[in-house]
Amino acid sequence: MGLLNYTTKEPAEQTIGEIQKMLSGYGVSAMMTEYDGPHVSAVAFKMNINGKPMGFRMPCNWKAVYEIFTVKADTRKIWDEKRKARILEERKAQAIRTAWRIIHVWVKAQLALVEVNMVTVPQIFLPYTIMRDGRTLAEHAESDPNFLLGPGN
Repeated sequence: MGLLNYTTKEPAEQTIGEIQKMLSGYGVSAMMTEYDGPHVSAVAFKMNINGKPMGFRMPCNWKAVYEIFTVKADTRKIWDEKRKARILEERKAQAIRTAWRIIHVWVKAQLALVEVNMVTVPQIFLPYTIMRDGRTLAEHAESDPNFLLGPGN
């Protein structure tokens, strides 16, 4: 199977807006976009869960998609540096569009599960819950496997 949405023409900003609009129908009380320089790196939002505000941050690792694009299309054979730079910039822009579109599909699919009462919104976004130190639950679990499993086997 090929990379999902690898040919999308939808601008990342439009896709991010669509993601935010989808989330707005599910009790989100605030939204924010985070940047890594000129590019949106995450969508963050807040919901009230059992009367308490809870934050979530859904990152977009477009650099992982960019890696796939650069591995599949070797630019070492291009001798003209200006042309090579332009091609790499175009790949970067496509990687950003593709990465956000993949997240869009994932969010849409997850919210379809909410629609049929299979899961709740907090359950879907549990890995993206922002902890007291500002990292997400997933980041905690990645950096310390015992965080979820405890010191057992």
